[in-house]
Amino acid sequence: MKVFINYDDARWRRYKIDFTRIASAVSNAPGAEVSITLTDDAQIHALNRQYRGIDRPTNVLSFELGDDILLGDIFISLDTVQREARAAGISVAEHTAHMVVHGILHLMGFDHIDDRDAVVMEQREIDVLKKLGYKNPYADEDACACTDACCRRLLAGRSFKLRENGWGQYALYLIFGVMAALGFAPFNLWWATVLGVGGAYWLTVRGGDEKRGFFKSLLRASPFGAAYALGMFWWVVNSIFVVPDLTRQFAVWTAPALIGIALAGGIIFAIPFAAIRCMRTNPWGRPFLFAAVWTLVLWLREWVLTGFPWNPIANITFAWPVLANSMSLWGALGLGVVVTGFIASAVELLRRRRRAVAVTFGIFAALVLIGAVVGARNIRRAAMQPQARPPMIRIVQPATSQADKGTHSRAAALKTAEQNLQRLIALGAADARADIIVYPETTYPFVVTRGDDFPMAQLLNTPVVMGALSYDDGRLFNSMVVANEHGDIEKIYSKSHLVPFGEYAPLGGLIPSPGNLSRGAGPEIINVQTAGGDFVFAPAVCYEIIFSDSLTSADPHVPHAIINITNDTWFGKTPGTYQHLDMVRRYAIESGLPIVRANYSGISAFVDSAGTVVSQLPIGETGYLDGFVWGDHRTVYRALGRDAWMMIVLVFAILAMSAVSVAARKD
Repeated sequence: MKVFINYDDARWRRYKIDFTRIASAVSNAPGAEVSITLTDDAQIHALNRQYRGIDRPTNVLSFELGDDILLGDIFISLDTVQREARAAGISVAEHTAHMVVHGILHLMGFDHIDDRDAVVMEQREIDVLKKLGYKNPYADEDACACTDACCRRLLAGRSFKLRENGWGQYALYLIFGVMAALGFAPFNLWWATVLGVGGAYWLTVRGGDEKRGFFKSLLRASPFGAAYALGMFWWVVNSIFVVPDLTRQFAVWTAPALIGIALAGGIIFAIPFAAIRCMRTNPWGRPFLFAAVWTLVLWLREWVLTGFPWNPIANITFAWPVLANSMSLWGALGLGVVVTGFIASAVELLRRRRRAVAVTFGIFAALVLIGAVVGARNIRRAAMQPQARPPMIRIVQPATSQADKGTHSRAAALKTAEQNLQRLIALGAADARADIIVYPETTYPFVVTRGDDFPMAQLLNTPVVMGALSYDDGRLFNSMVVANEHGDIEKIYSKSHLVPFGEYAPLGGLIPSPGNLSRGAGPEIINVQTAGGDFVFAPAVCYEIIFSDSLTSADPHVPHAIINITNDTWFGKTPGTYQHLDMVRRYAIESGLPIVRANYSGISAFVDSAGTVVSQLPIGETGYLDGFVWGDHRTVYRALGRDAWMMIVLVFAILAMSAVSVAARKD
């Protein structure tokens, strides 16, 4: 075979490559001719854009003439070949040989559009390169980090082909998604989340560094998002089966609900992976982009369908209290950046051991250390003893089943309500006298209206905080009622973050909801007068506690604590109940406020401002829990707020990507 070489880039001349020998190893067809132009990224970028409509440089382009003698033209870019050879740890000559073989096979009619053709072409390449004394380029996927579609089909090994957009790839995404969900309560397998997110990141970047379409990239990673979401949120459908009446009405929605969770998760949690795949980034800047987009997704989840920012990845750090307490500095948003960036940079470092990538990894490692130092300080502040005795607070946990709380007939309902009321009074009275008694969400068996008194508090002769339904101006609210020891209602705080599909019907009522409640006005600060002095707290009903800085940012006063009343009876011993407690722990660290948590059937607890569960009542146990709260302090995160930290995260990502890119140019 005759080979005509055109040196459009003089840098190629330093490499002593026998192109005729390589071409002849591919084909010995008598009289056949091929033209090889050795160029750079600028020229091949222009050709790629002009003839293929792809606006980026690539490694090799083949232009077939359809003639048995004049096979066609091959263009090879030195810039891309150098990058890929360096990343794969092979010589430029070896990688160029692969590009020549690959290009000539295209001119001879070989292709890899479908898997069957790809197997034939890849095996032919392997055989030719072996004849030339080079190793199998597909034995290790990172041995050829090609940017062209011609070179994207990479193998994990000859026994198992892990092809892009193949079933094996999607199966691995699913497995990694399930693994990533196991880092949260009650499993707390933090390492599974690290491996799951890291594995999905590796799958996403394994095909090279070139830019792809966003929607194709989103679809590619969607199995991870679907499995991750189902692994974390399947328990929400448990609520359908708690009360027989609801089961009969809503059981038909079980499968659609699970499918909906998978579809929503497949989109939401795939976005960070789609971002790093569709945007042209380098290995040292990519972890910053990934971490920033992952955190941006969490931030956006604060509002969609009234918001559901459940299980921020920062929650897997509770295994290391000093690291978890770094949320006092930068919140779950900032710690999420640290965790995801650390995982991504570790993967990049394992793939490409280069100085620039090591710098990126070092930045995230330094952030881990900084966070640990700040976290240790927050733990010390939380442990500071109060100068005066704080009020004793009693948490009551009724642990009555949802089915027992309601009856069909009016007479039976009134009788059941009276019995429940007597039981609640008995639990609250106990032996020792408390300064405040806290009952869970929707505990009071009657609807409260403005102007009502609260005889239960008068009977207990103690200020009472209790969950109840309230009625005002034709609307029904899920509320927290605060009454003094004389039975006077001093405050009715109504929940502003309602549970979609549970307390109201989103999407215009397209999907029915068992509740039709109205929203409250938002965060407040409440003062309760006790025998030992005023007790100031921020109220939170149910999952309002999961929204970063939503309870205290609107008021300049510093409360002594947060009182969170909730009813997790709907979810029993599923992961949701345990994860809800972890969300409380996260908020305590972020805000620097201890939390009194009254849960109808458990887990009720006292949580200090370092996120430590001081004492608790387990799920399903009827009883009460006495305790004190102290150690409130104003954290950096609470001072700046969630949105300011989101802006800091974005600016940090942009500046870090720029700085590391400058360092990489010197690499």
